[in-house]
Amino acid sequence: MDFEKLLLDARKENCSDIHITAGTAVAVRKYGELMILKDDIPTLKESEDVIYSMLDEEEKRILESGKDIDFSTTDQDGNRLRVNVYRQRNNLACSIRLINSQIPTIEQLGMPQILRTFADSKGGLVLITGPTGSGKSTTLASMINYINKKYSRHIITIEDPIEYVYPFDKAMIHQRQVGKDVDDFATALRSSLREDPDIILVGEMRDYETISAAITAAETGHLVFSTLHTKSAAQTIERIISECPIESHQSIVGQLSSVLVGIVTQGLIPRMDGMGRVAATEVLVNNMAVANLIKERKFSQINTTLQTGMSSGMHTLNASLMQLVRTGKISREEALNHSNAPSDLAKEMLMKDY
Repeated sequence: MDFEKLLLDARKENCSDIHITAGTAVAVRKYGELMILKDDIPTLKESEDVIYSMLDEEEKRILESGKDIDFSTTDQDGNRLRVNVYRQRNNLACSIRLINSQIPTIEQLGMPQILRTFADSKGGLVLITGPTGSGKSTTLASMINYINKKYSRHIITIEDPIEYVYPFDKAMIHQRQVGKDVDDFATALRSSLREDPDIILVGEMRDYETISAAITAAETGHLVFSTLHTKSAAQTIERIISECPIESHQSIVGQLSSVLVGIVTQGLIPRMDGMGRVAATEVLVNNMAVANLIKERKFSQINTTLQTGMSSGMHTLNASLMQLVRTGKISREEALNHSNAPSDLAKEMLMKDY
């Protein structure tokens, strides 16, 4: 198996991921669809050689101890790869995410301009959410690079692993990798407060310790960016609270209502023209009405606030899907498949004859 050719071909075909399973066929993911490459099946040794070629000695030791490994590396052309190596049926396997060498702009991603407003914030908590593979890391990278080009700031990122690498422009950006530079997200977050940051990016808020440290950082005047695997703004707020001990719910609710800047939930949907995928979004901007709903835990009413808050940059996922259908970017069927309220969307499209 010619690994470099595989990488080159996958990038030319705009694939996002490569899957290698020792002794079986290789697969790629293009525009969200998995395709098995049956023409060139590598041998067990070829697959293992490719996987081991990406590992350093410490990573080999960890793998041979029976643990999975997350890391990032570069190919021969300098393009970055995010890799997870694991075992299945007693053989090695790996998933490789292909990361663009150039960080796209907010405009190139087709994301709403409110993201610029969030990035311009002096402090608070900004959350980018969505399922795995929805482009959260790329959206965050576009926002960090926007800041990098506009402001003189000290930015610390805490990632697992590091994906995009930022050059120094106007900002100084220090990137720390969990497992190599730091032990875990929460410890790195607490340490970062002593490192004179203006902005902190936390790769993921996975547990109470990380959530608590992120909110504390936002409370103390820092602008904090992070992600969660949630599918709506309301679900995001509920998830944050549910991850915390019951006795701390009241304090977390109060803190979150005051530090939250906004939540962007996104998903990637196949385009009608077959030329890739396009982002559909839901945007929540924290204002007095939203803060009160959070304090009172009336999460079911957040969707109504999204519908009535368009003047401040808010919109529902259905509104975003409607716009994509209206402009001919996605089909009606895809919109309904990706909606979190498909019956409401169907009624609205029927009324507007979409």
